[in-house]
Amino acid sequence: MEDGGHMDPRMMELGLAPGVLSEQQKKELDERGYTILPEVIDTDWLVRLRQAFDRIHDAEGADAGKEVAQVEGVRRLADLVNKGEIFDGVYVHPLLLTVVWHVLQKPFKLHSVNGHDPQLGFGQQTLHADWGGERGPGKYNVVNSMWMLDDMAPDNGATRLVPGSHLNPGALAELVEDRLAPHPDEVYMTAPAGSVGVFNGSAWHSCTQNGSGALRRVLHCAFIAREHKQQTDQRQHLHPETDLRLSPLARYVLDV
Repeated sequence: MEDGGHMDPRMMELGLAPGVLSEQQKKELDERGYTILPEVIDTDWLVRLRQAFDRIHDAEGADAGKEVAQVEGVRRLADLVNKGEIFDGVYVHPLLLTVVWHVLQKPFKLHSVNGHDPQLGFGQQTLHADWGGERGPGKYNVVNSMWMLDDMAPDNGATRLVPGSHLNPGALAELVEDRLAPHPDEVYMTAPAGSVGVFNGSAWHSCTQNGSGALRRVLHCAFIAREHKQQTDQRQHLHPETDLRLSPLARYVLDV
């Protein structure tokens, strides 16, 4: 990875103190396309994020997740920027923003913050990438992160990812005949609750089926290069009460 500096200068002007990535984490991001950041969510915040996830889902009922997508058998949430101050620390977390800059090496903004919790027997997805445009080494535009509110294990729907697939310039649909089947090179992104898995949006990945029925609540906080369209248009969705509490850094990250 060519080094374009360790952080967006504008973010630093707005007060961001970048996090510190280990050489091993940088190597994993560059070569494998993902890394896992341990113990990002402290115990108190974890409890409150879990409570917020369940409270919002219960309150929204059949409408939960509709701002982006609703999936059978999955407790989905969307537009979490506007669902409570509890989520503010997710999309401006210094270490996460540092990872995103390391991968993209250009200015970026929030793509969306959503919630995902597959129920027993549900959750299996086809292999896919979160970026559908030009691919290949250095041609990166999306970074996604998984904020693990519960332990992520192979039997409760952990995300699978094909290491190094972010470097492949070819089209997934042309290279993998059965994208629902296990890939010979796939690994599971497993880690204890409180961890944050971060991956290159060009990497092939998918959620897997929850076979145990154990809770598998995750927040997906994704970022995209500033020249591209957001999944959730923050300017269009911004609530007045959200607008009032945003810091200058948060406004820049949200592009509002």
